[in-house]
Amino acid sequence: MAKKDLGVVPAVYPMPVLIVAAYDKDGKVNAMNAAWGMICDMDKIALFISEGHKTTKNILESKAFTVAIADKAHMDVADYFGIASGNNTPDKFERTGYTAVKSQHVNAPIIDEFPVTMECSLAEVVSTETMYCIVGKIANVVADEAVLSDNGKVDPAKLNALIFDQFQSGYYVTGDKVGQAWNAGKPLMQKK
Repeated sequence: MAKKDLGVVPAVYPMPVLIVAAYDKDGKVNAMNAAWGMICDMDKIALFISEGHKTTKNILESKAFTVAIADKAHMDVADYFGIASGNNTPDKFERTGYTAVKSQHVNAPIIDEFPVTMECSLAEVVSTETMYCIVGKIANVVADEAVLSDNGKVDPAKLNALIFDQFQSGYYVTGDKVGQAWNAGKPLMQKK
């Protein structure tokens, strides 16, 4: 199959659509859309966000934040959190009409409308010549009962999590389960 050079492109797909929220010094909620985030340990999440974001400043000051998984039902607000800047729009959160409650585990807001939220304390800031990263220690995860399966875990089929396409800047939702992790490759383990 022929390949074509595309140049320098952030060619990772899918990317999550994460909504990061934190309080400012006055207890006001700010939230941003961050696609460049990933679990980096069983109890940690890494967010590759710039220092200039209002949310970043709030995280550094409050030492806490939440990370929600955006879903299809709330795509419009999730996108708005990515295109509006808290530095330029003081009433950014209020414009959405969404509600937030204070986490019982960290000093950060949980946005009620998003179905799954990680409550995090600031664990580390990694700042190098080529990277700026906020690392959070997950203190708790809250989820709407509507997205849970019978075993009490989040069911991706019910979640309808948004995923971001960096190639054409599209939003998609997760699809059908096609296999079981740590099982689909087992036949190759038996190969001699």
